[in-house]
Amino acid sequence: MDKPTDSEIQLDVEAQSFVDSLVQVNSAKASYQFKPFNPNFISDYKGYQLGMSTSQIDALLLYRSSGKYVNTAEEFQKVTGVSDSVLQLMEPYFKFPDWVAKGKKPQSQRIGVIKADKEKRLKQIDINSATAADFQMISGIGEKLSARIVKFRDRLGGFLTEEQLVDVYGLDHQIAKKAMQVFVVKNQPNIIKININQATAEELKNLVYINWNLANAIVAHRELNGAFTSMQDLDKVAGFPTEKLHRIALYLSI
Repeated sequence: MDKPTDSEIQLDVEAQSFVDSLVQVNSAKASYQFKPFNPNFISDYKGYQLGMSTSQIDALLLYRSSGKYVNTAEEFQKVTGVSDSVLQLMEPYFKFPDWVAKGKKPQSQRIGVIKADKEKRLKQIDINSATAADFQMISGIGEKLSARIVKFRDRLGGFLTEEQLVDVYGLDHQIAKKAMQVFVVKNQPNIIKININQATAEELKNLVYINWNLANAIVAHRELNGAFTSMQDLDKVAGFPTEKLHRIALYLSI
């Protein structure tokens, strides 16, 4: 019988070493004593030890990054996609917060619900007399956005239509639409309209919708092409925000 070569001996040693390492890992899994834990905050290492794949752990992390929580073992399985056998191994160690058992959400998760309830109870409020605190009753509008709405209103001299909420910088259109169901124009403000055929660029830029460059473009177009005959002519001005024309026109005259 031929003796094994040095290369064959080396291969056998490496293979045995690999097998030994697997035995050690399995032994560590068997001997590890898990303590109850909240599965929403499972670590990569613990998830691996309990049989989760990398993609399953990542799925949970992605779900949590959206501000959501799993509150039952069934929800955990639905989010992660772990098998029944893995869930059966993990579930005895799951420990959810006390509020889950009592059916009450923590304050941070209830804020949106509270705001939504307030919105349902709110009667329509005059948008031109509403305070910053009033605007904050709409879910999605906090201190910064409410202050920005009031500042925008002041610069306008008052809202002529509630639709102008969509022009507030940083205010999501869907949230603006929700606010329009509560805040409406009950009292029209007294607005001195700007005559676009007579106004200087300095006067035009006083309107919140018109910056210095646009004001100059309007004057330049007028001087080159003659007086505007209709508000629709503003569409021909370079850089004019045509999608806002019907709202900007409320503050202009010919």
